[in-house]
Amino acid sequence: MTMAPEELRPAGAPSEALVPRRRISIWIWLLIGLALISAVRVLTGANEVDSAGTMREAVNATVPIALAALAGLWSERAGVVNIGLEGMMILGTIGAGYFGYWYGPWTGVVGAMIFGLLGAALHALATVTFGVDHIVSGVAINIIAVGVAAFLADTWFSGLQGGGPTQSPPIDAPLSITIPGVSEAMIDLQNKHWFIVSDLASLVAAVTTELSTMTILAVVFIVGSALLLWRTAFGLRLRSCGESPVAAETLGVNVYRYKFIAVLTSGAIAGAGGAFIALVSSGIYQNGQTGGRGYIGLAAMIFGNWRPGGLVMGSALFGYTDALQLRAGGEAVHALLIIVAIILIGVAVLQYRRGLKLAAATSLVLAVAFAIWFFTTDAVPADFTRMTPYVTTLLVLALATQRLRMPAADGLRYRRGQAG
Repeated sequence: MTMAPEELRPAGAPSEALVPRRRISIWIWLLIGLALISAVRVLTGANEVDSAGTMREAVNATVPIALAALAGLWSERAGVVNIGLEGMMILGTIGAGYFGYWYGPWTGVVGAMIFGLLGAALHALATVTFGVDHIVSGVAINIIAVGVAAFLADTWFSGLQGGGPTQSPPIDAPLSITIPGVSEAMIDLQNKHWFIVSDLASLVAAVTTELSTMTILAVVFIVGSALLLWRTAFGLRLRSCGESPVAAETLGVNVYRYKFIAVLTSGAIAGAGGAFIALVSSGIYQNGQTGGRGYIGLAAMIFGNWRPGGLVMGSALFGYTDALQLRAGGEAVHALLIIVAIILIGVAVLQYRRGLKLAAATSLVLAVAFAIWFFTTDAVPADFTRMTPYVTTLLVLALATQRLRMPAADGLRYRRGQAG
């Protein structure tokens, strides 16, 4: 007599079908993070760790990373690895610099998206049509973009007042919004330095004081992409191309078309990220101003497990550490050490409960090392302070890799007719 799986389960053991794994909301994670930062602020007296100014810089640092991550999400959900995000952002910055200077900031945004789309078109042509290795194609796009941007900057901006061979003249930024009354009240509440309350006030002040309309556009892109990719038939077909293009083809999906649409959309969004850097963060085009944000965006997407909510959390983490080191320097980054130590202890506990004893031991050793560093020093050296966003990227990815699930056919060469 054959027994059902439920009959073979030990007595008292919960059924996986009856006890589904619950996904913790992004808002819960953000609240936990804010509470942790608030506790460290109170204990260390490092009020700059989440002041309104720091949070505002963090928002500005987060947006281009989030747009790069969203661009990667579109491409990789259709099965095309996009290492060329950095190059597409570079093309976006030069497009924003030229069109923004001559025709205004919003024309600059459109120009940036078109330039990013052109870079993506090369990537799609190489990978989808000709079957070139996705990594090779992406690296080539990055190299080509650097040369193209340098050539165009020299051609377009040399001789202009305030411009030169490596930079544009100053460019007008898109409109910024400040909500009168709310901004001032939140800053006053922040200055009271109350636990959690003042920290929430800092965050509200950051998003109600000189908030760029491009930030609002980025939110629309992220929310719209989440709804389109996970709540529509179009999104289902596109994601099926990244999971099993052969199966999608047998169901009548034009896999080539969806891959092209995904990669071109990816390039346009990455170009918008470049526009944010040139128009909002800098107010000028400069060679090399992306600073590797395309790669960090790719890391944020991976950390976020190829999902919109996850990539927002990853981008916020990297944007916050970048803003902290730029605005507050070594003393504030020093307070970050104890936050990292606490997080690592929590990670070690979770890993141990899952039976990952070696990983748990590694996380615990790292936690002890960061704690010792915090208690034996007063500030972080300037050289390491500048490395903070990149070290954070490596550390987070190293700890997050155990639960990641990329699209099954991501990066694989596909040829029409394979189903036959």
